[in-house]
Amino acid sequence: MSEFLPLDLTAILPFILIGFAAQLVDGALGMAFGVICNTLLVAVMGVPPATASARIHVVEVFTTAVSGISHMIQRNIEWSLFFRLLIPGVIGGVTGAYLLTSIDGDIVKPFILGYLVAVGVWLLFRGLFYPPKFRKPKVIAPLGLVGGFLDAAGGGGWGPVVTSNLLVQGAEPRKVVGTVNSVEFFLTVAVSATFIWHLGIEDIAGATLGLLIGGVMAAPIGAFMAKRFSPKLLLILVGVVLTATSSFGLWRFLAA
Repeated sequence: MSEFLPLDLTAILPFILIGFAAQLVDGALGMAFGVICNTLLVAVMGVPPATASARIHVVEVFTTAVSGISHMIQRNIEWSLFFRLLIPGVIGGVTGAYLLTSIDGDIVKPFILGYLVAVGVWLLFRGLFYPPKFRKPKVIAPLGLVGGFLDAAGGGGWGPVVTSNLLVQGAEPRKVVGTVNSVEFFLTVAVSATFIWHLGIEDIAGATLGLLIGGVMAAPIGAFMAKRFSPKLLLILVGVVLTATSSFGLWRFLAA
């Protein structure tokens, strides 16, 4: 972060705003921080995918810590679900981070984005036309493994994959958002350590201070919003955000 020393507010203000907006969405809906920030770093700033993913995960170590504590205070965490996601998520994240430093992570990206667009449309449809009925999700460990892997390999994916699929299975939206955000702290610590091990700390340092400041500021607000939103509204908002971000990512990939 030496490029911001001495601190130049005008230089980092856009990143503070982006970090704030991304974490506000992520804290309230359980997704989108990595997707929004990864789009900025790769598409706008031209940062290599592995370095962008590494920077995002370093920032998320702090934002997810604040977000997890905030969700715990708001009682948005279901602890049985938390522990069933934790180990598979960390294993998948470390594996994805290791492979991204060695191979091209774009091979399966269009298929995953297409899948997430379909899931987003389905969640939006459910939120608009069917009253939410809660039931215990059954597919959890494999979901954590895949979500962790895609999160590291794609610079964002834990929230969209895990949150959306738990909601499809009928889990309570508020508890899903809080639990997935809390597990993400441990995932980002493991992924960041793996990236630093393979890339070195000098490749991680960069234009991330603004994202960090904005994200930490927004995390408690996002947790508060998740508790106050109705289950129906949460389903609709998740469906809109997931469909929009995944569609944009798919369009950008195909247009490249």
